Amino acid sequence: QVQLVESGGGLVQPGGSLRLSCAASGSIFRIYAMGWYRQAPGKQRELVATITSGGNTKYADSAKGRFTISRDNAKNTVYLQMNSLKFEDTAVYFCNAQVVPDFRAALGDYWGQGTQVTVSS
Repeated sequence: QVQLVESGGGLVQPGGSLRLSCAASGSIFRIYAMGWYRQAPGKQRELVATITSGGNTKYADSAKGRFTISRDNAKNTVYLQMNSLKFEDTAVYFCNAQVVPDFRAALGDYWGQGTQVTVSS
């Protein structure tokens, strides 16, 4: 079993910052890409940013220049630093990781339970 636990969400004013964290635990042989997705009410889940085990990053256009994804491979943790937050960033943010649970297992796609980010004045 692989668990992803997010933290760091909350209420912030426009222009403010938040830092999300997501720690992977459980049976983990290797973690490949990790990332953040978000889902606003009435909308589909969308990519925010991803990062490979080697540190290569990819961002949605809406996140470029404002958000920074990083990871600590020793801690199996991925972070999302969000600056200059806007009303439209309000959503539930989900952590994702591509994990091989043990050397005999296949690569699996795992999700956290989500953390709410609300941007409001």
